[in-house]
Amino acid sequence: MHLDRCMHTVLVLFFWCSILVLTTLTFQLFIFLVGPKVTFFQPDDEVVGILPLDAEMSGLCDVVLIDEYNLVQKPEKVSWFEAAGAIKDALRAYTALHTLARMAVGHTLLVLDGASPFGLLAIQLAHYHGVKVLATAVSLEDQKFLEQLRPSVARVIGVWDSKVDLVDSCLEETGGLGVDIVIDTGVRLYEEESEVKKHLPYKHDIISLLGVGGHWVTTEDNLQLDPPDSRNLFLKAASVSFLNEEVWEASRARQGRYLHIMKDVVEKLATGTFRPLVENPVPLYEATVSMEMVQRRQLRKRVVVKL
Repeated sequence: MHLDRCMHTVLVLFFWCSILVLTTLTFQLFIFLVGPKVTFFQPDDEVVGILPLDAEMSGLCDVVLIDEYNLVQKPEKVSWFEAAGAIKDALRAYTALHTLARMAVGHTLLVLDGASPFGLLAIQLAHYHGVKVLATAVSLEDQKFLEQLRPSVARVIGVWDSKVDLVDSCLEETGGLGVDIVIDTGVRLYEEESEVKKHLPYKHDIISLLGVGGHWVTTEDNLQLDPPDSRNLFLKAASVSFLNEEVWEASRARQGRYLHIMKDVVEKLATGTFRPLVENPVPLYEATVSMEMVQRRQLRKRVVVKL
């Protein structure tokens, strides 16, 4: 295959990929061929990356053409399995805490559903930067898991227990001041919701537990703020940001920062700062079943497929 027309493109061989949602795949691979102007990599390099949404080839192909600016070197200490399962959630954590919330030492962070793969890496990143962390647990098993984490979470709030009030717990832990940063996994919009959303907080609850100048980072793309909600945010000088890590690959102007984050992620995997929550690898012929389970939210860990 000739890459003369694809100046900054590399041809890579797939070995592992991680399933997150239908449109997103992270992968681990070897470089097979490089374009004439590729400067970052050589054939046989081990790399990690995230397949862009506008990629012409599927992430489940044997080989794929991809721009060199979407790849970073994989450290020798990092396993294929571990990196494939962690890179996307780690990118989300960086985007939420550094880019959107401007996390700083001494801040107090609330991570909703802290035992999820994304929530766990957000907790680990926050601890690394000296942030006090509160986390919610949606089941008794998740609560026990979070209570055993080291460094420890300042407070685990078991929202699975109807007697526990999220707002009161956060205000009690912060001396009535509220938290500086909230990262949600969705918002409960109506009184009658599906079983999946019954543990999600209402938007009024999140606004109520925010401190002055707080940052609310939300994954709820259908969020609607009523005038009273906006006024409460205004009185606290608080902000709302929408978490969509896909935008990094939508703007060439941010490509340098994107690669810097990706390199930092794999370095933290190598040093053990990031310890991802990943299911045992599944063979390719079971990928369809695993994908369906991911879509129905029946799996609490990331799924890694061996190709």
